[in-house]
Amino acid sequence: MKSIKLGRKLINDNSLYFVADIGANHNGSLEKAKELIHMVKEAGGDAAKFQNFSAKKIVSQVGFDNLKVKLSHQSKWKKKVYEVYEDASINEEWTSILKAECDKVGLDYFTSPYDFEAVDLVDPYVELYKIGSGDASWLEIVEYVLSKGKPTLLATGACSLDDVDRMMSLALRKPNDIVLMQCNTNYTGDPENFKFCNLSVLKKYRELYPDTILGLSDHTAGHATVLGSIALGARVIEKHFTDDNDQIGPDHGFAMNPKSWRDMVDRSYELLNALGDGVKRVEPNEEQSYIVQRRCICAASNLEKGHVITKEDLIPLRPIGENSFHPYEWENLVGKELKNNLVFGEHFTRDSI
Repeated sequence: MKSIKLGRKLINDNSLYFVADIGANHNGSLEKAKELIHMVKEAGGDAAKFQNFSAKKIVSQVGFDNLKVKLSHQSKWKKKVYEVYEDASINEEWTSILKAECDKVGLDYFTSPYDFEAVDLVDPYVELYKIGSGDASWLEIVEYVLSKGKPTLLATGACSLDDVDRMMSLALRKPNDIVLMQCNTNYTGDPENFKFCNLSVLKKYRELYPDTILGLSDHTAGHATVLGSIALGARVIEKHFTDDNDQIGPDHGFAMNPKSWRDMVDRSYELLNALGDGVKRVEPNEEQSYIVQRRCICAASNLEKGHVITKEDLIPLRPIGENSFHPYEWENLVGKELKNNLVFGEHFTRDSI
């Protein structure tokens, strides 16, 4: 896998990058947003991500009022969709403050900007971007973000492979470092959603885009999908972050909290270390076990010097002795003459025949 730099960190086969999507979980409070940034750092995150949008530039009030299909996760909202987006939008003046707070604790700050003005607003403050799944077909905004020349995360929830190819064809013509993220955009938190995560898509992405860093943007409970994606090659992980899952708000219910986030990070690094490099060998921490568990060929009875060895004289026993014969090498001993006495259980050496 190639290496790319995301903010403060070099990302490659041997590293992970955890993005905490604070999104709307600040509940409209700048102080809460700053508190969440500190919690992300303590829980092992690498970046705090926000979302910059204006309600009137991302959703149509008329469109949602007339929408006949009521989305299951939005059906629980007590306000109209347009009003929820108004409440979740970030004041423009927050940007420099949130950036400074992230710098203070040692986190990368970035955002998903959902219109051209938002891109221009945040560009002086971010070192990377994310394009949300919902904008996969809006190639103008994808190209505009890429024109800033910064690493960009591309989410692919609710996308066909044609959608992905269209986005990636555009992205790969640019010099930007790209992270291609598998995603399932169902926000209900229903356990049934695990059936639709389709993590094996990451194998297809690796086949189609072998030089691209892979990632996972996930909305399921817990971190089973995170561990699975890491095993399949993902190195950038994005999950929503909250301080309390019981709060009222569009993203709190399925987000990770500080405790579950810390557990996710710790287990993920355990898995990353466990994956290794794929070279099969006796590992350094197995060397003593190798000695005490492996068998070597020993004398099946007391044998005297000059004895011509038969197969009946051989017995494979633990531990494996120095300069000994493996059990599969028994034919190298049969018919040979002993150069010294051996007692029962003593191993044959290369020098004893």
